[in-house]
Amino acid sequence: MDGGKYRASKKRSAFLDLLLEAQRNGDLKSDEDVREETDTFMFEGHDTVSAGISFTLFLIGNHPDVQEKVHEELHQVFQNDVSRPVTIEDVGKLKYLECCIKESLRLFPSVPIIARTIQNNFQLDQDVILPPDTLVVILPYQLHRNKEVHPDHLCYRPERFLPDNAVGRHPFAYIPFSAGPRNCIGQKFALLEEKVVVANILRNLKLSSMQKQEELILLSDIILHSRDGLNLKYSCR
Repeated sequence: MDGGKYRASKKRSAFLDLLLEAQRNGDLKSDEDVREETDTFMFEGHDTVSAGISFTLFLIGNHPDVQEKVHEELHQVFQNDVSRPVTIEDVGKLKYLECCIKESLRLFPSVPIIARTIQNNFQLDQDVILPPDTLVVILPYQLHRNKEVHPDHLCYRPERFLPDNAVGRHPFAYIPFSAGPRNCIGQKFALLEEKVVVANILRNLKLSSMQKQEELILLSDIILHSRDGLNLKYSCR
């Protein structure tokens, strides 16, 4: 088969198409099942994305040197045009801003706790086997603070996620969107949203955080958040 023809004929299905196909195959029983799955996809990401944006702005506002680098990158991409809409090409150029968001999600993952049920015997170490139906709770909030993987683990250092600095890092050492076959299906869209919103804010404003990172009192419901909010001061650039 000609490779070019094969690539041209391969079509990705939209999310709703996949749900309707699942309904036809019997995996979803009713229109109500389809609607509930759609609601989950559309609305469950709102709180997580807003938390990610909030902590990113808070941390950037706490680190003037980081904010200056972000402003420089934004100027390179947009020049002085603060009104031009952000395009998908622009998003791809905002490499340092992406590092800032990823580092924020390392320190403050929007979902700080993940639970999974084991389906088969799992060899945890030489002497421990977890049987099927065991509920395993994973804490990305703690996992991301492993000082052996992330030196200066409590410091906000976006450069950790530059390609050269990420070489050799275990792929499961950083899981803000979970990992494996049940990871977040909306993670790429979430990062896209966060980059666009943060870029638009910082194209127009300079931020200063009124609290230090260590002063935050964090609460973990379903979503990680600060008990007293995040206090920021802004001024026009």
